[in-house]
Amino acid sequence: MSAELQAQPITTNRWVLGARPRTLPAAVAPVLVGTAVGVWTSVGAEDRFSFIAWRFICARIVAVAVQVATNYANDYSDGKRGIDDPGKRVGPPRLVGDGLATPDEVKRAMLVAFGVTLLAGAPLVILVDWRLGLVGVASVAAGWFYTGGANPYGYAGLGEVFVFVFFGLVATVFSAYVQSGQITLLAFGAGAAMGLLATALLVINNLRDIPGDTASGKRTLAVRLGPPKTRILYAVCLLGPFVLLTFIAGSSGRLVGAAAFAALPLANVALTHVFRGAEGPALIKVLGRTGQVQLVYGVLLAVGLAIGPV
Repeated sequence: MSAELQAQPITTNRWVLGARPRTLPAAVAPVLVGTAVGVWTSVGAEDRFSFIAWRFICARIVAVAVQVATNYANDYSDGKRGIDDPGKRVGPPRLVGDGLATPDEVKRAMLVAFGVTLLAGAPLVILVDWRLGLVGVASVAAGWFYTGGANPYGYAGLGEVFVFVFFGLVATVFSAYVQSGQITLLAFGAGAAMGLLATALLVINNLRDIPGDTASGKRTLAVRLGPPKTRILYAVCLLGPFVLLTFIAGSSGRLVGAAAFAALPLANVALTHVFRGAEGPALIKVLGRTGQVQLVYGVLLAVGLAIGPV
């Protein structure tokens, strides 16, 4: 990096770019859905509504901070390894790889974001359940070791598992838990749906990056499967939540949650591009569309679940 760039002040735009805003629906939507699951509890034959605002706010900050910290950690580790070389990859600029920030600057930003995670989670640990601290520590560790450490599991084709578990099951189930104090089958069903949508974001990102990742030796699941099978995996992840929707809305009696089917046309647009062979820069738009599907699905499902049994 040039001395001129090093001397430049850190700008807001640079760090917003590094936070990867297109991926943030993966953090927001599961908290909305999980909270909507948890605000209704059954007491005998009676359904009771209770919403605790501060717990929702803390859970949302934790989820977003983990996502941002993981994105910075990915930028830092990939940049240090030379995987984000702009001459080898397609996609939005990366802070380290494109020389927009030094590795130390990105590492500090990552630590700040992880610190926000722990700070926002502290009231939940102290006032709700100390075991939530274990969940928080596991989330931070998983975010770092995704691309950090000597043997990052993201380079071994396990990134999709991490995303499904932490940005699907964990975020949804424990957002419900902090509201209700219960872990239910409905929360797991909703968490699986949100996890599949979050995983779809990663799958389409890795599909775009297959050429660069192959050249750099990064063995993501997309690299291992190849483009045709990765496109099929994307379809499974994007359509699976709509299959689960029947269970989520039907078995819970919260039928208004079926409004999330309204996101299906958006999913169809994304799938059409993918199966017509979109690659490289064209997949950046698909990534954005996938985030829209997740957000629309999540918001409509959350509203329907929050309305309660009908």
